[in-house]
Amino acid sequence: MNTPRFSVIIPAYNAAATLARAIDSVLAQTSPAHEIIVVDDGSGDATAAVAARYGTRIRYLHQANAGVSAARNAGAHAASGNWLAFLDADDWYYPNRLKWHADWIVRDAALDFLTGDYEYRDPAGKLLGTSMLSKASGQTLLRKATGAREVVMQGDDFAAFVADHFGDTHTLSLPLATFLALDGYPTGFKVCEDVHFLIRLVARSRLVGVVCAPLAVYSIHPASATRADPVRAQFENVRTLRALGEHIPLLPVLVRRGYAIRLRQARLNLGYALSKSGQRRAALRAVLPSLLESPGIASVRNVLSILKG
Repeated sequence: MNTPRFSVIIPAYNAAATLARAIDSVLAQTSPAHEIIVVDDGSGDATAAVAARYGTRIRYLHQANAGVSAARNAGAHAASGNWLAFLDADDWYYPNRLKWHADWIVRDAALDFLTGDYEYRDPAGKLLGTSMLSKASGQTLLRKATGAREVVMQGDDFAAFVADHFGDTHTLSLPLATFLALDGYPTGFKVCEDVHFLIRLVARSRLVGVVCAPLAVYSIHPASATRADPVRAQFENVRTLRALGEHIPLLPVLVRRGYAIRLRQARLNLGYALSKSGQRRAALRAVLPSLLESPGIASVRNVLSILKG
């Protein structure tokens, strides 16, 4: 029996205001986690004190500030469970997050990893939307599920998922051995590091379990760095995706197709951000590589869109 023992990794940086809610949501799971590992990424606030209140109910690790990828990787390397789940310190799980995945893993050992739907909420808790309904790939799988809570993603589904995925880090469950084989999350990137990892994960997968019900909450912060400086955020997005280039020739055709679409859209988003900031020539330079790498109607439309402003 493929019994999962979940190590839940919570990276935390200056997260004193939200860490307790994240930890409490894991402790409240209907199927208890094997362990909760909080990785303090060099916080300068009371994050350590908040974690200390939980005593032996969690494992607390501290490292010099190195970024969220390094924190997640450190937690995974310290894990004693056989499956990993992740939760950022400002987000939280719903009670059946682990149970629904664990039960399915026990029933079907062929699943390479699992993901699922989640909600977007603002700091006041207001529901802003759900992930699967907001993405074309998610909508396709919801139709495929025909009302069922579970649906398997495979084959042609992967191209759309890579192009615009609906499942984020906090709904991802995967074997520890798989995570280690992929060398974890890439370091040195501030944006899109989760997509870099996810594309490599999809490339080695055949069957993926998708729960078509919200498993967690992604907290939207209007004042976050990505919203405060959209040009920098979109530039970093493109940089991270381009770093995947060395892997692309070795990836399955469907994954390469989805990657090409995602990179083209990332360049367009950078172009829009530059154009809105008055940098029209830079905006055009941002999208032109797509026309050279993926000549076609979509790339031409992107260039024309920037030219028209």
